[in-house]
Amino acid sequence: MQGFANFMWLLSLALILFSGFALIDAAVRREDAYRAADKNTKPFWLIILGLAFVVNLIFNIFSFLPIIGLIATIVYMVDVRPALRQVGGGGRRGSSSDGPYGPYNGGR
Repeated sequence: MQGFANFMWLLSLALILFSGFALIDAAVRREDAYRAADKNTKPFWLIILGLAFVVNLIFNIFSFLPIIGLIATIVYMVDVRPALRQVGGGGRRGSSSDGPYGPYNGGR
């Protein structure tokens, strides 16, 4: 039983870290990037992700509220964040052909 409790504690910690990372990422993005990507506003996502973070801190993993927060965090990470990065709202600058060590020039 102790192993299950440890697993649930680690899962809870992972949810807190995941929602915290999404909240920080949403906070550092530019406001105009949200409009350019045609996503909801920055304050909307900060409120949603902030609530998800607080809910993950307060409630047990077996409650339905952390699951709703997880869904909101996943929506931000897989839909909104890539759209913000695509319009230049942060992250790595450069061409789409840039590799990890610089631009790819086709072997020239």
